[in-house]
Amino acid sequence: MKTVKQRGTPNKAVSFFLSFPDCVLSFQFFFSIFAGTHQRPLLCKARKLTIETEDVCMRIWCFHCFTDDEEQEENRNRGGVSHRLKKQSAMDDNNNNNKGGDFVGFDLNEREENGAELERVRSSEIRLHQLVQGESTSNEDCTMEEADHDSYHKRAKVYSGLAVSSDAGNSGSSVERSVSFGVASSPRTDTDMFCQNFILNYTGRKDGKRDDGDDNGSSDAEDFEVHIDLTDDLLHMVFSFLSHIDLCRSAMVCRQWRVASAHEDFWKVLNFENMRISIEQFEDMCHRYPNATEVNVYGAPAVNALAMKAATTLRNLEVLIIGKGHISENFFQALEECNMLRSVTVNEAILGNGAQEINLSHDRLRELKITKCRVMRLSLRCPQLRSLSLKRSNMSQAMLNCPLLQLLDIASCHKLLDAAIRSAAISCPQLESLDVSNCSCVSDETLREIAQACAGLHVLNASYCPNISLESVHLPMLTVLKLHSCEGITSASMTWIANSHALEVLELDNCNLLTSVALHLSRLQSISLVHCRKFTELNLQSTMLSSITISNCPALRRITIASNSLRRLALQKQENLTTLVLHCQSLQEVDLSDCESLSNTVCEIFSDDGGCPMLKSLILDNCESLTEVRFCNSSLATLSLVGCRAVTSLELKCPRIEEICLDGCDHLETALFQPVALRSLNLGICPKLSVLNIEAPYMVSLELKGCGVLSEASIICPLLTSLDASFCGQLTDDCLSATTASCPLIESLVLMSCPSIGSDGLSSLNGLPNLTVLDLSYTFLMNLEPIFKSCIQLKVLKLQACKYLTDSSLEPLYKEGALPALEELDLSYGTLCQTAIDDLLAYCTHLTHLSLNGCVNMHDLDWGSTNVQLFDYFGGYSSSENTQEAAETANRLLQNLNCVGCPNIRKVLIPPAARFYHLSSLNLSLSVNLKEVNLACSNLVLLNLSNCCSLEVLKLKCPRLASLFLQSCNMDEAGVEAAISGCCSLETLDLRFCPKISSVSMGRFRTVCPSLKRVFSSPNLLQD
Repeated sequence: MKTVKQRGTPNKAVSFFLSFPDCVLSFQFFFSIFAGTHQRPLLCKARKLTIETEDVCMRIWCFHCFTDDEEQEENRNRGGVSHRLKKQSAMDDNNNNNKGGDFVGFDLNEREENGAELERVRSSEIRLHQLVQGESTSNEDCTMEEADHDSYHKRAKVYSGLAVSSDAGNSGSSVERSVSFGVASSPRTDTDMFCQNFILNYTGRKDGKRDDGDDNGSSDAEDFEVHIDLTDDLLHMVFSFLSHIDLCRSAMVCRQWRVASAHEDFWKVLNFENMRISIEQFEDMCHRYPNATEVNVYGAPAVNALAMKAATTLRNLEVLIIGKGHISENFFQALEECNMLRSVTVNEAILGNGAQEINLSHDRLRELKITKCRVMRLSLRCPQLRSLSLKRSNMSQAMLNCPLLQLLDIASCHKLLDAAIRSAAISCPQLESLDVSNCSCVSDETLREIAQACAGLHVLNASYCPNISLESVHLPMLTVLKLHSCEGITSASMTWIANSHALEVLELDNCNLLTSVALHLSRLQSISLVHCRKFTELNLQSTMLSSITISNCPALRRITIASNSLRRLALQKQENLTTLVLHCQSLQEVDLSDCESLSNTVCEIFSDDGGCPMLKSLILDNCESLTEVRFCNSSLATLSLVGCRAVTSLELKCPRIEEICLDGCDHLETALFQPVALRSLNLGICPKLSVLNIEAPYMVSLELKGCGVLSEASIICPLLTSLDASFCGQLTDDCLSATTASCPLIESLVLMSCPSIGSDGLSSLNGLPNLTVLDLSYTFLMNLEPIFKSCIQLKVLKLQACKYLTDSSLEPLYKEGALPALEELDLSYGTLCQTAIDDLLAYCTHLTHLSLNGCVNMHDLDWGSTNVQLFDYFGGYSSSENTQEAAETANRLLQNLNCVGCPNIRKVLIPPAARFYHLSSLNLSLSVNLKEVNLACSNLVLLNLSNCCSLEVLKLKCPRLASLFLQSCNMDEAGVEAAISGCCSLETLDLRFCPKISSVSMGRFRTVCPSLKRVFSSPNLLQD
């Protein structure tokens, strides 16, 4: 919680949180001084409750102890309060130190020296000063009368518009309560810290000033809050959510809160677990709260004495928790007098002297836990006992006289012999749950007698009992059976388990001799078979079976399951599983990952004619024996064949399938998807795919990148918007024409490295009215006329490395106004001559992105020559008849210009008259012959001149340039300093591998350009 300090509110705060179902309550206990309209100091204790929800923030103040004495008495007491508070705090410290121990508690008695003040506080008026300028005296009197009345009757009252100011210089007397608490052995208690904060709050501000408000007598900051006088009922409700420590803190606020926090409803449970509490303190708590029903002194010093005191003092005690110490025999005798006792827990204790018999007799005890205890013999006579746990206790015999006992837990009682376990269990005819796990002495004979004596046994845990095989053990009412790591359990044991017709849960993990399980149990719901090394076959028939856990059974070969409730089946890493038979009407998810021996017959199981009509998700990852996958399933939605490298043919007739993953199916040759509900499909990882048929009415994206042998493709996707057929070297014009006819909504078409595509195929693009992106890079095109006629709305055209394009190929762009919407053009690594490039760029002013990387015919970029017209971009000369038209084009829209690796560029000159107002990125890296760069671009943000090893002159007038890369350039320090002096927004400067620049000069660059944040000066040095 963040405490916000405001004028008119207290200066010090002690805060803690409460978690409510729908809100968070944060308490702030404030001690401060408030001043009235006549600047009369008013000593008070303000209590503030802030309730914060998602939409509401309410502050509730308790005004019950606000005091206002006469002015003369206040003036007399103003100088002495600080001294008395310090004295009182010192007395508290001495008292707390003399008590000893670190028990959490508080003193409810008022100090005698404060009795008069307490009486005055209780009878004082509550005066609420509203410091709003212009408010009349009559309004103040009326407000005080209402406050008096509400305080007397303790009803909720709302005050609004209250603005108060604090005067921390002096204060009147106060009533102080003594509260102490602590945990472990802390030398300073929270009471000390609380009192210290309380005193510091009254000693005034460190600067000696006071907050007197403005000239008009009002506070500097007007606060608007909702003030409510807390009623006892509301306070009781709020305190019901507090812990005992927080209740102790609340008791320090005022008398009302102290009384409320001491209510016996909050002290029904006395929890002193692992606390250092003395016998005297505990006895005082027992006398103060005789109706406490639960006591926990586990881990407390002198636990036996505390337990005896609780048993003999608290007559309403119902729950008692003790442990970590020595428990005498007298304690168990004293329990007989606790008539209301219902539950006893003894943990990690020595009972008696550890070598004697402990007797416990109680007529109403219902639950007893004696765990991890050391005792020789235990004798119990508890006619009402329902639950008994002796887990991990070191005893040799347990005699039970508990006719109504229903739950018995004697797990890990290693010293209990077979006869002792048998005697204890058969003496409880009503037993329903028995845990004998890790009792190595248990035999089949004991289980047979228990089954006969306890006919209603429902739960049996016999895990880690190596001597049992369940032979001739009849447990007809058994519902839960756990047999982990039972070496005697074999396939013959299943015959006796099958007689438990009510069985619902069966766990057979780590039964190494188990080879097969065949069960026909109508109520079986869950079965677990983990790490059964010799297990080979599973046959289950249960209409209610809903959970099967089978893993790490390397010998498993055959599984047959019939169930109407099973929804998910996971059989990962069953390497030898060859046969799977399923009749599961509700099965929806199947995971057969890494089942390497599964054959093609598994496809029949998951088709409509199989036994899983509701299947939605099927995972067959790394099933390397699958070669032909054919599914005809009307419910399947997800299919994964990752890593199935042997699959050569895939045929899906799944009208609801929405997702399929074929990563690693690099031997797939034929793929038929007719019909499917796929929205996207990536077949680029299938380099051997030659035949493809897709009928997908909802598909919007298709990737065939890398299907180099794909020659026959039928794509019927009416909603398709993106098609990537890169490197499909055998894709023909006929296939492209058929695709454009059946997919009229394509917006992005990538045909990079498709040499078989010619003019006929490109002419079919007129059937794509929404086409905006076309990539024909690395093709053998010689004529672009079909594109200019068919792709009117084209915005992006990529023609990288189209070396067969002639100089006249681009004439329609600048002579006939073709592709008027074109924004991005990529002519990288082409063979166009300088004239064609000049004419193109002279008139295509609507271009925003231009890439001319690796163009060997590119010459100097000189827009400042007197012989070059404003519209002539790259040194080419335009005809005079076009001069007027070009001049009217005014500003250029070019934003990004890339001329990477152009060896013939030597000079780049862009003056302001060139009107490149939108140019933001210029990349001239790897231009090895570039010597001079002179730029005046007002919006240029990024300039890359890396590896321009011949660069000598750099002049920049780019006020918005943020990043400059000069890596591996031969410029000297003076040249760089002069260049960046005109870049007031430069943040990143890369000077790595510049032989003429040393890291010592970095300070000079920062002085010239203060905006620099990152300077890279060497491969291993980053100055930031």
